[in-house]
Amino acid sequence: MKNRTESGEARELRVLLEAVLEAVALPYPATVGDSEVRDRILSDRVLHARVALEGVLRSGDEPGWSAEYLRIRLAETPATGYRTAGEGR
Repeated sequence: MKNRTESGEARELRVLLEAVLEAVALPYPATVGDSEVRDRILSDRVLHARVALEGVLRSGDEPGWSAEYLRIRLAETPATGYRTAGEGR
């Protein structure tokens, strides 16, 4: 693998992509009831990720700013309140 230096813009995009992954990579639910809670949380988080991505792609927002916006919104919608598949055993 080549040693490469990322530009500032590439680093900001990477930070934004990491935030988007954080938004959507929720643990699988343990039960159907847990699935309903997870689905609601995931829906909210996907909406915030979409707003952040659209801001960058359509409005020219800075990726770093959008990543920070997304992380603030994710903190308001934590992935809690349901049992995960690993906990259900």
